[in-house]
Amino acid sequence: MPTRAEDQWSRVTTSAVHLEMRDSYIRDDPAFIAWQQGRVEEASAAYQGWTARVKELTARGVVVRRARIISEPISDYCRFEYDVTGPVNLAGGELVRWLPRRRASDIALPGNDFWIFDGSHGKFNHFTGDGSSAGPEPITEPRVVKLCADAFEAVWERAIPHEEYKPV
Repeated sequence: MPTRAEDQWSRVTTSAVHLEMRDSYIRDDPAFIAWQQGRVEEASAAYQGWTARVKELTARGVVVRRARIISEPISDYCRFEYDVTGPVNLAGGELVRWLPRRRASDIALPGNDFWIFDGSHGKFNHFTGDGSSAGPEPITEPRVVKLCADAFEAVWERAIPHEEYKPV
């Protein structure tokens, strides 16, 4: 029987967009620790489940996009994300862009990272001050979905494709 998260992904039909706005996330993540120790391949391998999920989604015609708003110079965590984006995200067919925070100052942004699915619903991802997950919160209110979708599109329009972004 699929988990609730797996079922959520199986219902996505056209699009999944994800906006990340933090400079650091789960710092005790074993993949991040492996990367810090110079084991980039091991760090990337830890996310192969995600790569497989995105491959399955894109094979069904779902467009998966991720935008990251980052401070520059980038944090060590964002450098980790940058280093694993190719072998993890892009390898699955996900499109990824980066937006330096100073270029996002005039965009109205929600207070939390989020996913929006098929433009109709989604979830906020909440984090504690140290970057640990504080759990998701469903987004179903049409006004909030629109706010998030509009924010994502404004970021996406300005952001730099991963293949062109050079971390500072």
